[in-house]
Amino acid sequence: MRWAQITDHGMVRAVNEDSLCVAPTIGLFAVADGMGGHRAGEIASSMTLKLLEENLGQRLKTGENPAEALVNSVKQTNRAVYEMAGQNPEWTGMGTTVTACLWQGDRLFLAQVGDSRAYLLRGGDIIQLTEDHSLVQELLKSGGITEEQAISHPQRNVLTRAVGTGPFLTVDLYRVDVVPGDLLLLCTDGLTEHLGADDILFTVLNSPDLDTALQNLLKKSLQSGGSDNITAVLVAF
Repeated sequence: MRWAQITDHGMVRAVNEDSLCVAPTIGLFAVADGMGGHRAGEIASSMTLKLLEENLGQRLKTGENPAEALVNSVKQTNRAVYEMAGQNPEWTGMGTTVTACLWQGDRLFLAQVGDSRAYLLRGGDIIQLTEDHSLVQELLKSGGITEEQAISHPQRNVLTRAVGTGPFLTVDLYRVDVVPGDLLLLCTDGLTEHLGADDILFTVLNSPDLDTALQNLLKKSLQSGGSDNITAVLVAF
């Protein structure tokens, strides 16, 4: 297994509120996109991934089922972040997305909250593994808007679910069997805001290695406006 990682504040934002986690010893890879004023978004995302790594590592050591350990760790982290936000007025309302992958042999477990994404690149194809928890996604599912309208919808950044914004949280769980040659991309919406799935696939397949692939994705995102923080982790199995 090999991996690369990248994060950038983009062309507009002064602060990078994204965070990433690479913990190969327990098989955890994750990205988070924070929200909130007074740098609270930055605190929410970094705190969430730190607590998630610690909690998940402890659960796996006890022999807890990997899928349950991942989901329970996200839920426990959510409660901790929510309680910490309640203790500091400057952190009130802070929250973050989380897209976390736990690698266990030939299987991946993905925990999803928010609109950061996971993509599987296999055999010249790209598949979005996760579903956004956003207002725009809800409108798409109900037929209220089209795919084209979703791209420029004025409320496309409104989340319907986030870590830290309430005491209880529903976490989506995905299971994926991996084969040699598979690539997994975890990314915040700063990347997908500007690059579609086909653009991502073309860029990765035409890059000589993982690090260059992420550099090229970042470059294209910045050239397209870089309107948000951009973070990505690319893993090769």
